[in-house]
Amino acid sequence: MAATLQLQPVQAQTAPVQPALPDFTQLVERVGPAVVNIRTSERLKANPNMPELDEQMLEFLRRFGIPAPNQRRGAPRGDDDQPQRRGVGSGFLISTDGYVMTNAHVVDGADELLVTLTDKREFKAKLIGTDARTDVAVVKIEAAGLPAVKLGDVSKLKVGEWVLAIGSPFGFDNTVTAGIVSAKARDTGDFLPFIQTDVAINPGNSGGPLLNMRGEVVGINSQIYSQSGGFMGISFAIPIDEAQRVAEQLRNGGRVIRGRIGVDPVDVSREVAEAIGLGKATGAMVRRVVEGSPAEKAGVEGGDVIVKFDGRAVEKASDLRRVVGGTKPGSKVSLQVFRRGAYKDLPIVVGELEDEKPQRASEAAPKVAPALGLTVSDLSDVQKRELKLRGGVRVDAAEGAAARAGLREGDLILALDNAEIASVKQFQAAIAKLDKAKIVSLLVRRADAVNIVLLKPGR
Repeated sequence: MAATLQLQPVQAQTAPVQPALPDFTQLVERVGPAVVNIRTSERLKANPNMPELDEQMLEFLRRFGIPAPNQRRGAPRGDDDQPQRRGVGSGFLISTDGYVMTNAHVVDGADELLVTLTDKREFKAKLIGTDARTDVAVVKIEAAGLPAVKLGDVSKLKVGEWVLAIGSPFGFDNTVTAGIVSAKARDTGDFLPFIQTDVAINPGNSGGPLLNMRGEVVGINSQIYSQSGGFMGISFAIPIDEAQRVAEQLRNGGRVIRGRIGVDPVDVSREVAEAIGLGKATGAMVRRVVEGSPAEKAGVEGGDVIVKFDGRAVEKASDLRRVVGGTKPGSKVSLQVFRRGAYKDLPIVVGELEDEKPQRASEAAPKVAPALGLTVSDLSDVQKRELKLRGGVRVDAAEGAAARAGLREGDLILALDNAEIASVKQFQAAIAKLDKAKIVSLLVRRADAVNIVLLKPGR
């Protein structure tokens, strides 16, 4: 008897379904027209005592992380043959009548602003206001019926979520890059809880929008972390809710008003928390109370740990700076502190934080380099942070040789004879060792330009 052969159908093996990559095309088509290119120009005063920088000096600038000036041979000149420094950045329309949000460092020092839309229309823009502490600026073009972005909710943004950047890196308009949210509320020592991403951001992207997958702006691309000067996978964006609060004040009054209570806060370490009986490392410990400040009047003491401000939890020092800064001056709020093993509520009236301004020579103790004809002063920590400098001294007055060489009040001296200057004390020590028969070279920053000034001591 022949055997019966039964055939069974072969079951096809199905590969696991891979999640599809996001499609950004519709998002870019919808939001792209609201992203603008911003070109800036600044007229520079020609100075025969500020020569072209050679390769050795450019290498010196790179070594100390100082941006090289745009004053090489062939630098652009205006119609009056006056040398100009040009820059490029990005921005986005936040209203249909022409208000544009961007970074303060994009427009800082510019004499002329030119905004270009994706349809190639160009407009001269008016600067409405800037805020150096948050790096937010608002400019205005005269037009109507423009496309405008929709602002998103940063609180709903999740780590690992896809995000998109549109901008003009290196002047390449309407460039789109994508990545994910790497971290939220990243503290870099500023007033802001930055959004960290791995979206490729390069010079020219600054001021452009960071978008979620719904096409809503969740941040302004502002900074990168780099050891080479180029993108290394870490970029930072200003949360749009923080930026919008600043932009509204700039549009309404041209300046930002912030609260102040007058304390110097630091984070609480785990060891300190255990030692004082706090239980966990949270809050902002008061290292110093400013004399005559709202905090002193409210009874705040050095060593207090501020755990709540106006009912909001304070987990670290940067939290306190942000919530106080965002409170309207004159507001009466409750401050909860942990002091000697117990919690205590203190009523406090919030004061106003005044923008820190460099002291003029008449206001500061004289710190003079008579051999060079200079009166100089140290930079504060706030000024160094805002200018992104490690050191340097500010020129408060220039006379004699310094004045003839073109130095003026407000210039920043970064180095003397190729040696970096960190403070007035170091500057004076270096001058004391000078050979008065030799010409001295000073590395000087004025606005965003860096140049060499040559002068002879005592002349």
